[in-house]
Amino acid sequence: MRPHVVVLDYGSGNVRSAVRALERVGAAVALTSDPHAALESDGLFVPGVGNFHACMAGLAAAHGPRIIGRRVAGARPVLGICVGMQVLFDTSTEPSAAPLEGLGEWPGTVERLPADIVPHMGWSRVEVGPGSRLFSGVESERFYFVHSYAVQSWTLQATGAFAVVAPVVTWARHGARFVAAVENGPLTATQFHPEKSGDAGLHLLENWVTSL
Repeated sequence: MRPHVVVLDYGSGNVRSAVRALERVGAAVALTSDPHAALESDGLFVPGVGNFHACMAGLAAAHGPRIIGRRVAGARPVLGICVGMQVLFDTSTEPSAAPLEGLGEWPGTVERLPADIVPHMGWSRVEVGPGSRLFSGVESERFYFVHSYAVQSWTLQATGAFAVVAPVVTWARHGARFVAAVENGPLTATQFHPEKSGDAGLHLLENWVTSL
């Protein structure tokens, strides 16, 4: 049977391309804000377009923090994309009339890229973290980015007995080195848009779907 994936519908832009891409790589996909469906699916895809704080407000209205928290606590896979990745961190410096904290699944602050040209828009290579399963077969490919903010340091380090399950962190560069993807047990995220990254993005999504 095909893995069942819910694309969380919380008002974050046009997500039809994500639905189509996931279907192309073998998932049975539902675009919904229904909490029960989101909790019970094999995989949860969290999109994100635009402003960090607007996405957080939309997630809150759709019970997203509770859904994501419960899935991660139960080792149920979650994949966040673009701002859907950024909200997994503590906070953002992006301007807002009513600042909101992020979900705090990972420590870190989303900050504006110190580049001459922002947003970072286009195709970039990534520095794949050792042992990555998400990038298996596409380690040398380019992926499509559209963003002005990113996490530029990684502080969560697993040591001792937990070193074998340390998060796999993948990097890219635009003005500064920034986190392009994280693989951390059930919780996975990419700053780029795999659904807009051609064959390489489809291959990456297929790696995630087949792991469900």
